[in-house]
Amino acid sequence: MKDNADPAKFADPHVTAKGDTRATVALTDPQTLWFNTGTLCNIECENCYILSSPTNDALVYLTANEVSDYLDQLEARKWGVREIGFTGGEPFMNPEMVEMTRRALDRGYEVLILTNAMQPMQRKRVKAELLELKEAYAEKLTFRISVDHYGPELHDKERGRGSFERTLEGMRWLRDNGFKMAVAGRTVWGESDKNSRDGYAELFDIENFNIDALNPGETVLFPEMDETVDVPEITTECWSILNKSPSEVMCSSSRMVVRHKGAGKPSVIACTLLPYDTQFDLGHTLEEAERDVALNHPHCAKFCVLGGASCSA
Repeated sequence: MKDNADPAKFADPHVTAKGDTRATVALTDPQTLWFNTGTLCNIECENCYILSSPTNDALVYLTANEVSDYLDQLEARKWGVREIGFTGGEPFMNPEMVEMTRRALDRGYEVLILTNAMQPMQRKRVKAELLELKEAYAEKLTFRISVDHYGPELHDKERGRGSFERTLEGMRWLRDNGFKMAVAGRTVWGESDKNSRDGYAELFDIENFNIDALNPGETVLFPEMDETVDVPEITTECWSILNKSPSEVMCSSSRMVVRHKGAGKPSVIACTLLPYDTQFDLGHTLEEAERDVALNHPHCAKFCVLGGASCSA
């Protein structure tokens, strides 16, 4: 595992800057198929890995029929996926978001929606449709809410003044109507994992949110993803050095469907974090997306292998 700075890093999908064999990951146990519903968002965060904003439509809205096509492919390919994830942008900006959710739930999948729980989710029509889904699929549907910090000051620093309270308003509505919730936070504030989780625990207790702050599946704390930070390249030898298995890396168990602006049809991406890097575009079908993924990006090292993070529940 090489960790000295070198501009030649992550240049070749087969070998590292030092000439070692780059690690690859096979799709061995597909558990989650993600759909990026589009990069448009009602807010613009200070550090958004996917550059979502009210004006960025680099990834355009997916349609419910496109989602259904990939659900058909899942069955045909017999992937054995248990979970469908929806992310953005803000998923509830997409006018077909609830219908996409309904179609995934109708097939028997668990559904995870990543949302800021702000105005797009709180529209009257959306709330009414979500309540209909809850009646039929309450145990299959989870909302993971972006709460960057358990206090308003740092959360609002990232997401804009007043955003903390607007997000809590949405979470209170979800709480009062019996929806399952989880939270996604950040680890960029210089706090220890324990201090951060203690802070979230206090918030959840005050708000009577049924979320376990100590459970990494319910309170997910993501590292900052900065492509300019020097990180080691992952070689085939790293697995034994780190005592890790390729099966622990996110691309061994998931893929994401996106539609690039101007593209004739959606594509399947190897990683939820890398929708703009063409080397991680695996083709238009799930069959094409079954090939191995070279860990040829700083996020592969910092976020997945060394950080041990995952976007799934």
